[in-house]
Amino acid sequence: IGTEKTNYPLERRFPLYFFFHFPHIFYRFRTYSTETTMRDDSTTTLAQLKQAIRHFVDERDWRQFHTPKDLAIGLSIESAEVLEHFRFRSLAETEALLNDPEKRRAIGHELADVLYFTLLMCEQFEMDASALLQEKMTISAARYPVEKARGRNDKYTEL
Repeated sequence: IGTEKTNYPLERRFPLYFFFHFPHIFYRFRTYSTETTMRDDSTTTLAQLKQAIRHFVDERDWRQFHTPKDLAIGLSIESAEVLEHFRFRSLAETEALLNDPEKRRAIGHELADVLYFTLLMCEQFEMDASALLQEKMTISAARYPVEKARGRNDKYTEL
Protein backbone atom coordinates (compact mmCIF):
# COMPACT_ATOMS: atom_id res chain seq x y z
CA ILE A 1 0.00 0.00 0.00
CA GLY A 2 1.35 3.37 -0.98
CA THR A 3 4.26 1.93 -2.95
CA GLU A 4 2.56 2.01 -6.35
CA LYS A 5 3.72 4.63 -8.82
CA THR A 6 1.31 7.55 -8.81
CA ASN A 7 1.34 11.25 -9.43
CA TYR A 8 -0.43 11.85 -6.12
CA PRO A 9 1.46 13.88 -3.54
CA LEU A 10 2.74 12.01 -0.53
CA GLU A 11 0.02 13.34 1.76
CA ARG A 12 -2.69 11.83 -0.49
CA ARG A 13 -0.98 8.44 -0.45
CA PHE A 14 -0.20 8.45 3.26
CA PRO A 15 -2.79 10.65 4.97
CA LEU A 16 -2.49 8.97 8.37
CA TYR A 17 1.30 9.28 8.28
CA PHE A 18 1.01 13.05 7.92
CA PHE A 19 -1.76 13.24 10.51
CA PHE A 20 0.31 11.49 13.18
CA HIS A 21 3.69 12.99 12.32
CA PHE A 22 2.56 16.55 11.59
CA PRO A 23 -0.60 17.07 13.66
CA HIS A 24 -0.05 20.84 13.88
CA ILE A 25 -0.82 21.08 10.16
CA PHE A 26 -4.23 19.49 10.65
CA TYR A 27 -5.20 21.26 13.86
CA ARG A 28 -3.90 24.65 12.90
CA PHE A 29 -6.38 25.17 10.07
CA ARG A 30 -9.24 22.90 11.04
CA THR A 31 -11.45 25.92 11.60
CA TYR A 32 -11.39 29.45 10.36
CA SER A 33 -12.33 31.14 13.59
CA THR A 34 -10.43 33.24 16.06
CA GLU A 35 -9.63 29.97 17.83
CA THR A 36 -6.82 29.27 15.32
CA THR A 37 -3.22 30.40 15.67
CA MET A 38 -4.06 33.52 13.70
CA ARG A 39 -5.16 35.95 16.37
CA ASP A 40 -4.51 39.54 15.36
CA ASP A 41 -2.32 41.82 13.27
CA SER A 42 0.45 41.90 15.86
CA THR A 43 0.95 38.10 15.82
CA THR A 44 -0.17 36.97 12.35
CA THR A 45 2.14 37.20 9.35
CA LEU A 46 1.12 37.66 5.74
CA ALA A 47 2.65 34.25 5.06
CA GLN A 48 0.26 32.69 7.59
CA LEU A 49 -2.71 34.46 6.01
CA LYS A 50 -1.67 33.32 2.54
CA GLN A 51 -1.20 29.77 3.80
CA ALA A 52 -4.68 29.78 5.37
CA ILE A 53 -6.19 31.10 2.14
CA ARG A 54 -4.29 28.50 0.09
CA HIS A 55 -5.55 25.75 2.37
CA PHE A 56 -9.13 27.07 2.23
CA VAL A 57 -9.06 27.21 -1.59
CA ASP A 58 -7.34 23.86 -2.07
CA GLU A 59 -9.71 22.10 0.33
CA ARG A 60 -12.59 23.16 -1.92
CA ASP A 61 -10.75 22.60 -5.23
CA TRP A 62 -11.42 26.20 -6.26
CA ARG A 63 -8.12 26.99 -8.02
CA GLN A 64 -9.71 25.87 -11.27
CA PHE A 65 -12.00 28.92 -11.05
CA HIS A 66 -9.28 31.41 -10.16
CA THR A 67 -8.24 32.90 -13.45
CA PRO A 68 -6.60 36.34 -13.23
CA LYS A 69 -9.75 37.89 -14.71
CA ASP A 70 -12.08 36.19 -12.24
CA LEU A 71 -9.89 37.08 -9.27
CA ALA A 72 -9.78 40.72 -10.39
CA ILE A 73 -13.57 40.72 -10.78
CA GLY A 74 -13.93 39.24 -7.29
CA LEU A 75 -11.64 41.91 -5.83
CA SER A 76 -13.59 44.65 -7.59
CA ILE A 77 -16.95 43.32 -6.40
CA GLU A 78 -15.77 43.02 -2.79
CA SER A 79 -14.34 46.56 -2.92
CA ALA A 80 -17.70 47.81 -4.16
CA GLU A 81 -19.38 46.05 -1.24
CA VAL A 82 -17.21 48.08 1.16
CA LEU A 83 -18.25 51.23 -0.68
CA GLU A 84 -21.94 50.35 -0.35
CA HIS A 85 -21.75 50.89 3.40
CA PHE A 86 -20.64 54.51 2.95
CA ARG A 87 -22.45 55.60 -0.20
CA PHE A 88 -24.71 58.62 0.25
CA ARG A 89 -23.79 58.98 3.92
CA SER A 90 -22.59 62.13 5.59
CA LEU A 91 -19.53 62.17 7.84
CA ALA A 92 -21.80 62.08 10.91
CA GLU A 93 -23.72 59.09 9.50
CA THR A 94 -20.45 57.34 8.72
CA GLU A 95 -19.20 57.87 12.28
CA ALA A 96 -22.49 56.50 13.66
CA LEU A 97 -22.17 53.50 11.35
CA LEU A 98 -18.67 52.77 12.61
CA ASN A 99 -19.79 53.13 16.22
CA ASP A 100 -22.47 50.45 15.78
CA PRO A 101 -20.72 47.13 16.61
CA GLU A 102 -22.88 45.04 14.28
CA LYS A 103 -22.45 47.37 11.30
CA ARG A 104 -18.76 47.82 12.03
CA ARG A 105 -18.36 44.04 11.99
CA ALA A 106 -20.20 43.83 8.64
CA ILE A 107 -17.82 46.42 7.18
CA GLY A 108 -14.91 44.46 8.62
CA HIS A 109 -16.14 41.32 6.88
CA GLU A 110 -16.22 43.17 3.57
CA LEU A 111 -12.69 44.44 4.19
CA ALA A 112 -11.66 40.85 4.97
CA ASP A 113 -13.08 39.80 1.59
CA VAL A 114 -10.94 42.48 -0.11
CA LEU A 115 -7.88 41.29 1.80
CA TYR A 116 -8.71 37.67 0.91
CA PHE A 117 -8.78 38.42 -2.82
CA THR A 118 -5.68 40.62 -2.62
CA LEU A 119 -3.65 37.96 -0.84
CA LEU A 120 -5.09 35.20 -3.01
CA MET A 121 -3.96 37.07 -6.12
CA CYS A 122 -0.50 37.68 -4.63
CA GLU A 123 -0.21 34.02 -3.67
CA GLN A 124 -1.42 32.74 -7.02
CA PHE A 125 0.69 35.17 -9.07
CA GLU A 126 3.72 34.49 -6.83
CA MET A 127 3.98 38.11 -5.73
CA ASP A 128 5.37 39.18 -2.37
CA ALA A 129 2.69 41.43 -0.86
CA SER A 130 5.07 42.99 1.68
CA ALA A 131 7.71 43.80 -0.94
CA LEU A 132 5.07 45.19 -3.30
CA LEU A 133 3.62 47.45 -0.62
CA GLN A 134 7.06 48.67 0.46
CA GLU A 135 7.98 49.40 -3.17
CA LYS A 136 4.71 51.27 -3.77
CA MET A 137 5.14 53.28 -0.54
CA THR A 138 8.63 54.30 -1.72
CA ILE A 139 7.18 55.44 -5.06
CA SER A 140 4.38 57.33 -3.30
CA ALA A 141 6.84 58.98 -0.90
CA ALA A 142 8.81 60.30 -3.89
CA ARG A 143 5.61 61.52 -5.57
CA TYR A 144 4.25 63.10 -2.40
CA PRO A 145 7.16 64.61 -0.47
CA VAL A 146 6.08 65.68 3.01
CA GLU A 147 7.08 69.32 2.48
CA LYS A 148 4.74 69.57 -0.54
CA ALA A 149 1.93 67.15 0.31
CA ARG A 150 1.35 67.65 4.04
CA GLY A 151 -2.27 68.63 4.64
CA ARG A 152 -3.16 68.53 0.93
CA ASN A 153 -5.12 65.97 -1.06
CA ASP A 154 -3.97 67.03 -4.52
CA LYS A 155 -2.66 64.52 -7.04
CA TYR A 156 1.13 64.42 -7.18
CA THR A 157 1.14 66.06 -10.62
CA GLU A 158 -0.63 69.07 -9.07
CA LEU A 159 1.75 69.64 -6.13
